[in-house]
Amino acid sequence: MGSHRACMPRIVAVIGYPEAELLDIACLTTTFDYANRGADPPYELVVASPLGRPITCQSGLTLDAQAALERLRGPLDTVIVSGGAGHLTAAGDSRLVAHVRRLARESRRIASVCTGASVLAAAGLLDGRRATTHWMYADQLSASHPAVRVDPRPLWIRDGAVTTAAGVTSALDLALAFVEEDHGAELARHVARALVTYLQRPANQAQVSMFLAAPVPEDPLVHDLVRAIRAAPGADLSLAALAARAAVSERHLTRLFVAQVGQSPARFVRTVRTEAAAHLLVSSRLPLAVIAGRCGFGSVDALRQAVVDQYGISPSGYRAAYRSARSRPPASSAGHRSGRGQDQETEPQRDVQQYAELGQ
Repeated sequence: MGSHRACMPRIVAVIGYPEAELLDIACLTTTFDYANRGADPPYELVVASPLGRPITCQSGLTLDAQAALERLRGPLDTVIVSGGAGHLTAAGDSRLVAHVRRLARESRRIASVCTGASVLAAAGLLDGRRATTHWMYADQLSASHPAVRVDPRPLWIRDGAVTTAAGVTSALDLALAFVEEDHGAELARHVARALVTYLQRPANQAQVSMFLAAPVPEDPLVHDLVRAIRAAPGADLSLAALAARAAVSERHLTRLFVAQVGQSPARFVRTVRTEAAAHLLVSSRLPLAVIAGRCGFGSVDALRQAVVDQYGISPSGYRAAYRSARSRPPASSAGHRSGRGQDQETEPQRDVQQYAELGQ
């Protein structure tokens, strides 16, 4: 990989192809464009395509390219390959793949968004590396490229000079992470606020929340239990308690959950509790012991193990990753805290309830 020359614009090349995902490209280019209001050196953006042809995106909209991939030359700062419905055709295009491989040698860093990982894998750039892609295509990538250690869970993974991001809007997280790396956290925060988006999510945050991934149970008994679990993760949610509430045997309840939710009651409860705890970690300053209790974990150690298992990072590390991307509250707000002791106790509990409502 070539080294970046100080004081020169950081050239960022986004590679598109027929049936690329427009949102992949737009998330990247818009983030870097907004960053240019405070970036020094600035980013110089170029969208490249095979032969410089217009990119007919998978939505049917057409995007003009600014450069022909074949004529693009380094040194470049960053090369990012977009994903999209045409990713397998792009990965099977030997000329396109060869030019991506060449540009990797002529750039400081190379990355992919979504299924763009297929192109990097075809170029051999992911061999022996840990990488991610859109969760729906992780198995496909792993089967096609066994030398790649595919992990479908994180939003993005950096392995040396190669970074792979998950599906679609994770391009925002990737671009904000690059802005922070290049110009510092303060500019990244300004860009995130200008984009009216949540500040950078940790790279190891799961791509898909359980509340979005879990199917809606059709069985009214299971549906009611799922709502109850989400609404009160700190309650007694043992298999015996849930079965008694539903007036069925434990074995029958387990069969119903597996059929309706795709997992056992115990696993579902643990996932709900872990996501509720993760929400409290970033929305409150409650100590871990209090969070553990409110979310139904018997101890801080149990909470820690659950968070590590689900997110690959400790609760403290998860909280710190979010805090590093959040601006400090204004000093004037300190004077309003003395009379809010009760609110500080009840707001996090309301957060759990509001979070639970996302899945209803």
